[in-house]
Amino acid sequence: MSIFPRRLVHLAELTLADAREAKLKIVTAESCTGGLIAGLLTDISGSSDVVERGFVVYSNEAKRDMLDVPGDLIADFGAVSEPVARAMAEGALKNSRGHIAVSVTGIAGPGGGTPMKPVGLVHFGAARSGRSILHEMQLFGDIGRDEIRMKSVEAALNLVRRMM
Repeated sequence: MSIFPRRLVHLAELTLADAREAKLKIVTAESCTGGLIAGLLTDISGSSDVVERGFVVYSNEAKRDMLDVPGDLIADFGAVSEPVARAMAEGALKNSRGHIAVSVTGIAGPGGGTPMKPVGLVHFGAARSGRSILHEMQLFGDIGRDEIRMKSVEAALNLVRRMM
């Protein structure tokens, strides 16, 4: 029995099956989800042939050190931004042996929000060799930290599926 909701387990199973069929390895770069995407994927038996690695980059320093996100990009746009989400996905791909990378950076709350970047704002990136980096933004609202994080996991997996 998984610690994740059944709908997310099902989505992860579909994602893994599609990646396996396409012979693609997945890499995650997670900030506000703190490893939940990689955790969900690896909760499924047999995922090791698809999941290459996961980066948990909660701090700005980790984003710079592990994913090569430029410090000036973070300084100019903030950690929760489209440019940083794109750079995280690109950096995860570059610093791994994966074929598809998904990134997530957001404000899960309950604190940390501002009028310009409220609680529930999440940016996603997806990178695949030879393709343009995808970006998606969600405004989930102040629906609670756990719900924001679970909705972020779902959105990230859907973005991976779009990138296949």
